[in-house]
Amino acid sequence: MSNILVLANETIGGKKLLDTVLERKAEDARFHVVVPLTRPKHGNVIYDDAVRDGAQVRVDLALAFMRDNGIQGTGEIGDADPYNAAKDAIAEHGIDEIIISTLPAATSGWMRRDLPERLREGTGLPVEHVVVDLAGEGLPFDVTLVVANVTATSPELTKRLKELADEGPRRFIVVVPQDHVAGHAVGEARERERKLVSSLRAEGIVAAGMIGDPDPYTAIMNAVQYFHISEIVISTLPEGSSRWMADKLVDRVQGATNKPVEHIEATTATAGAEA
Repeated sequence: MSNILVLANETIGGKKLLDTVLERKAEDARFHVVVPLTRPKHGNVIYDDAVRDGAQVRVDLALAFMRDNGIQGTGEIGDADPYNAAKDAIAEHGIDEIIISTLPAATSGWMRRDLPERLREGTGLPVEHVVVDLAGEGLPFDVTLVVANVTATSPELTKRLKELADEGPRRFIVVVPQDHVAGHAVGEARERERKLVSSLRAEGIVAAGMIGDPDPYTAIMNAVQYFHISEIVISTLPEGSSRWMADKLVDRVQGATNKPVEHIEATTATAGAEA
């Protein structure tokens, strides 16, 4: 039985990569997924919890795919340098070979650094390079980005997400911006994220969650950087009591991402205030 390292970042859900893993499943291989930490492009302050959560979501979604297909898999967040992330995993997990997935050469930072060849030379292991063209091929499922804070557990939001899940193959990524309030900001955001993700998983829906930058626009733009998003759902308090609506968040996100953006107006808020 081979121990195979799967090294990927944005392309973690790409069809060619998933097909490659499925082909190797027939050989009774075991897989260990490593997603390197990625520095966000947006925001003046780097929030370590949000960066780590973004990488963990990519790991979680990859492992969910493997479980759904009866594949043995483990995973972890790796060093920000993908070469070091691979070397660390090889040393710790007794890796026999590597599958590395990148974007096409014209848009891949890993290819500009000649990462596949460096791994072949530096590890002495077989390296299979899978090129995933997300722009041209997309993913074998839709990915819905869900952004909410105090309305994260509202019945209006959960009802709509369940309706979307019934429409076809879909993965949900929940982002809850952490509050600006010191002390319990991260803990409260994580609890809201956990409750929403748990409610979706209880319905058999594949979902993962993360906390984000305190500014919801920045949190969304960073998530769009991390993941190949099909559509965005933004949940707020009613207009007139929502700071997000006063800041024209929905319109700004629509203009910046060119993604379909759906606004859910929820009447129920948890402790704390968006306004």
